[in-house]
Amino acid sequence: MTSTQIPASTSLSLAQLADPPLRQIDGAAMDYFLIEMVATLRESAAFATARAKKLEAEMIESGLIPPPQAVPSSIKKDTARDSVTSLASRTGSASGKGQVDEEEEPVRQRLEAIGMHVGANFSERLCRDRPMFSETLDVIKFICKDIWAACWDKQVDNLRTNHRGVYVLQDNMFKPITRLSSYESRADALKRARTGYAAMPAGIIRGALVRLGYNGTVAPEITSMPQCTFQIKLPKGA
Repeated sequence: MTSTQIPASTSLSLAQLADPPLRQIDGAAMDYFLIEMVATLRESAAFATARAKKLEAEMIESGLIPPPQAVPSSIKKDTARDSVTSLASRTGSASGKGQVDEEEEPVRQRLEAIGMHVGANFSERLCRDRPMFSETLDVIKFICKDIWAACWDKQVDNLRTNHRGVYVLQDNMFKPITRLSSYESRADALKRARTGYAAMPAGIIRGALVRLGYNGTVAPEITSMPQCTFQIKLPKGA
């Protein structure tokens, strides 16, 4: 029986791959990156939605799929389910609210998906030398302290819970929206903050929870900038 020893140089390179050295960048770089990322994803999502609507229209014209069903008057436009509407029928009401939802929802989904990937990797790295969490509240505190400090250079200002699986995290000076403004109006800045700049942080929180074994929902809420609140709902028994 023979044994093969791994050369020291190879084991050292493997250790570097598993735990690469930290490299620091300018703190403002991430702020600029987030601004450009939201703008880029908004353009990309608009192009993808237009392409999907064009393809759907061509398939309807060719008779490959039936035309979209008319939404019953008892169902509001902003609450209509995808199963009874299509891309063509979700163009919104006269007020234009539905159209805004159609334009912003793909952006929110993409930002949240990116955030989930980031949050999962952050939780893996920060939990490497930690013992397993025994309580759900310990997981939430880990997010409020470690994840928040790693991502946004501070801890959560306030944590509330009803002890039934609902946790409310409040940050009074949420970094991603502290410098956000709009030349149109403050209401427009709030709208941009809700639809674009709170989606990725919500994904980071959700991704960290999923990697730690907790499947739940994360809903961001912004009523006055730069304050931001995240409501986490975990299933019963989590």
